Amino acid sequence: MAKSVTFIDQIAANKRNSNILMLSMVLLLVALGSVFGGFYGDWQTGAFAGVIAAVICLVIALCGGADCLLAFSGAAELHREEVAGVLELQTLFNVVEEMSIAAGVPMPRVFLIDEAAPNAFATGASPENSAVAVTTGLLAKLNREQLQGVIAHEIGHIRNYDIRFSMLMAILAGGIALLSEVFLRSLFFTGGGRRRNEKEGGNMQLLLMIVGLILMIVAPILATLIQLAVSRQREYLADASAVQFTRNPDGLAEALEILSGDRTPMRESRVTENMYIVNPKAALRGGADSLLSTHPPIRERVRRLREEM
Repeated sequence: MAKSVTFIDQIAANKRNSNILMLSMVLLLVALGSVFGGFYGDWQTGAFAGVIAAVICLVIALCGGADCLLAFSGAAELHREEVAGVLELQTLFNVVEEMSIAAGVPMPRVFLIDEAAPNAFATGASPENSAVAVTTGLLAKLNREQLQGVIAHEIGHIRNYDIRFSMLMAILAGGIALLSEVFLRSLFFTGGGRRRNEKEGGNMQLLLMIVGLILMIVAPILATLIQLAVSRQREYLADASAVQFTRNPDGLAEALEILSGDRTPMRESRVTENMYIVNPKAALRGGADSLLSTHPPIRERVRRLREEM
């Protein structure tokens, strides 16, 4: 009972943190818009544009963000009737169904990514509209118990509503990076607003340009830090959820050791890298202790899992 209450408390805390961090990302977009607009003489319009950009990002995320991220990752949807006779894919469907039942959530859609590196992630706006994507390398390199541990971890993210947070943050972070790029490029194309400076007060425009440049460079970094603010705790909670579903800590522990030790190259993307069970960058798959690491150290995750045995 105590552990169940702990899970409920942690999930509630995660949801609160998600709302706070999502608001922080929206405010960052509005700040970018304000500086952008202020540089051209109308910060109110810029702020309004930032609000509109945030709303657009949120609508895209909630209405089609999962499909966008899956397409961006090169994932192809699988259907049970189409994989008859393919043992690996039938096993995948069976494991996803088993873990969904254990977690008490609807069975997510299943996707396959044609990558030799073993990895997986889950996404979606809610447990009722979710998806699990695995690489071909994951199916080739893990046995059934290890695969079960990985899928249980991803189903844990679905049950804990981590998928909504990850998806929203990925879309908003992409919007911030895009807006920053547009502003920086506009400075070069307009010559830094020199003509306006000469006519309407160069000092203020110069100050706004400096502030804008700093913010546009720093904003994507801030967006990344916001994404990472609770990502480690979410990974630990999903690991604990996997143990709850499978009653077999060793399966996930062994899978994490295999995934972290694999050095097969994989396509990298800042937008989706924090969604995977291990970092897709080969050199960082073991996790790191740095502030900018998207995942906690594998050795610490494995240690916690072994303590459950």
